[in-house]
Amino acid sequence: MDGTIVDTEPYWIEAERTLVEAHGGQWSHDQAMQLVGQSLVFSAGLLQEAGVAMERRDIIDTLTGHVVSQVRKSVPWRPGARELLDELYNAGVRCALVTMSEAPLAREIVASLPAPYFDFLVTGDTVSQGKPHPEAYLKAVELLQQQDPDLSHHHCVALEDSAPGVAAAVASGVVTVAIPHIVPLPHDPRRATWDTLEGRTVADLEELVALRHEFPDATFGLDAGSVARTTASPVRG
Repeated sequence: MDGTIVDTEPYWIEAERTLVEAHGGQWSHDQAMQLVGQSLVFSAGLLQEAGVAMERRDIIDTLTGHVVSQVRKSVPWRPGARELLDELYNAGVRCALVTMSEAPLAREIVASLPAPYFDFLVTGDTVSQGKPHPEAYLKAVELLQQQDPDLSHHHCVALEDSAPGVAAAVASGVVTVAIPHIVPLPHDPRRATWDTLEGRTVADLEELVALRHEFPDATFGLDAGSVARTTASPVRG
């Protein structure tokens, strides 16, 4: 959600900096980047190390409350996100929102959408292990399988912007697309990379799923705009 569908990372960074400074500390850009895509429990621990003299639960509630208040003023959608969600919904493709943000913020974002795009919300407060652990994505697949028992991990595509999120999605076995935003991501042949969701369609996602089924051991190349196959292994850009 944060960084992929909505550009809430500046809201989180502002909340972190305000909290640290209120406790007499300083919060740098590099410190803020360490928290992108991480679970809120992990983030709260780093804020404690930065001098915030509060329990982790209180830190999480304070940060979330700040971001929720900002979202109520303005939801900063990422380019192409709402358009792709709308096309998926109209095509009958079921979606789950998988986020390390907790339910109050996720519900706020979903409530601002014009249609019920998401069948399920898997939030940070509903799993025991946050990203980069795959639990959240595994739970999302299980929920989708309840109405479609024939669904496999290879039928599912995860869209992610952060290193922890990409790692969680890849580890779960779903087809993974990285859309780097705040933090650059190192190349990983196990996932595809798109510069943006703008202009992306259901057909683009179907192509990735079809490639996974046809070539289970396929790797993804550096060029996100082309498909190349070799005798050694197929490569999808």
